[in-house]
Amino acid sequence: MYSCGPTVYDYGHIGNFRTFIAVDILRRFLRQSGYKIRHVMNITDVDDKIIRNSARAGVSVKQYTAKYEKAFLEDASTLNIEQPTLARATDHIPEMAQFIAELQKKGFAYRTEDGSYYFRIAKFPAYGKLSKKDFAGMEDGARVDVDEYEKDSARDFALWKAPKPGETSWETSIGPGRPGWHIECSVMAMEELGDTFDLHAGGEDLIFPHHENEIAQSEALSGKPFAHFWFHVRFLLVEGEKMSKSLGNFYTLRDLVLKGHKPSSIRFLLASVPYRNQLNFTFDGLKQAAVSVERLRNFQLRLSTGQFPAGATPGMADLARETAERMRAGMDDDLNTAQAQAAIFDMVRKANAAIDAGQFKKDDAPALLAVLQSFDELFAVLKDDDAPKIRSIVEWAKTEGRENEVGKVLLGTAGAQLSDAEIEKKIAEMETARRSRNFKASDAIRAELGAAGIIVETTKDGTRWKRK
Repeated sequence: MYSCGPTVYDYGHIGNFRTFIAVDILRRFLRQSGYKIRHVMNITDVDDKIIRNSARAGVSVKQYTAKYEKAFLEDASTLNIEQPTLARATDHIPEMAQFIAELQKKGFAYRTEDGSYYFRIAKFPAYGKLSKKDFAGMEDGARVDVDEYEKDSARDFALWKAPKPGETSWETSIGPGRPGWHIECSVMAMEELGDTFDLHAGGEDLIFPHHENEIAQSEALSGKPFAHFWFHVRFLLVEGEKMSKSLGNFYTLRDLVLKGHKPSSIRFLLASVPYRNQLNFTFDGLKQAAVSVERLRNFQLRLSTGQFPAGATPGMADLARETAERMRAGMDDDLNTAQAQAAIFDMVRKANAAIDAGQFKKDDAPALLAVLQSFDELFAVLKDDDAPKIRSIVEWAKTEGRENEVGKVLLGTAGAQLSDAEIEKKIAEMETARRSRNFKASDAIRAELGAAGIIVETTKDGTRWKRK
């Protein structure tokens, strides 16, 4: 599988990371399903925006992109996104020039007077088959040389751009210049995975023109299908509106962490809506995601450390099996992550109720822990490693002169502020809620204490707590 990676001209925003998390879950689910995966992702380290921004900053393209590539890889790791095999555009310039030369020989590419090369769309009748656009009335020979455009009419697109004064360029077999954005992914995908591969992934904004152009130039050269399957992730909204800097609702991962939100909560929320549906990212939703993650962690801790009587309880093995089947059915249904999450929380609720009622035995725990582990192989939120990740971003903020943005309620501070008496009071409230079967309120208090660094364990002998 090949996925379109970041264009490293700035820090990644939450819309970008929704796509990368969806692709990560796809990869994890395929592996869990028994597939052997070779996953390649590109790093676009030369394009129009990078050329423009690096020139404005007065640094080389390589210097400019190195900072943002490093930041992207750090942020991806912070969100527990597994790293694919990376392919950088600037490492494949000679291959791109050769690819374009071959397209020209076949009549699919032509050179203009300034030394640029364009793809002749009229030579490729299948153009539009991915985006389902009708280009029957396209004007032969009309050209567009910008990498990104929002058009409903096809234009011959730039494969190679002749150098302009002061721009970074490369000397190649087809002359000096730099690649167009679209040719980069075709060359890297085919170099790494062959003329035809199984699956190509990316955000929905890439369907046209980027992926449409990839198909055209790749299949024109090889005469073979490019990718058998396409996986496109929907955009997200922020509090019901399209994310934009002008609206003040544009957030990077680092922005959210500096506001006091945990990486695990952000990952959980971004994974909570199936990739094909639009996700409305809200701060209330982010708070609820934090409660959900703590609930899962506390449940795992409760099963792992609880002192349960020997034996097994009828029904617990059935609960584990049914949950595993529901999770699998949900993920098999076009990666329905919401259904998988619903299944695991049903299991947590029923098992906690059994424990609270004294109807849970020692041999019941392993099967439920195995289901929890299977869930976490995909969602990757159970490991409680938010604190060092947050500290790292706080340190970065200080070096960038952004320490004034560090939220007051970051991990560790709240726990230190709660006195023993305050903790005991909250646990009493939790117990009252649990006895009245208000499990939502009970779980919320348990999650609040967990976020404050307090581990709560309910046993048959009562409730115990300790600081992390």
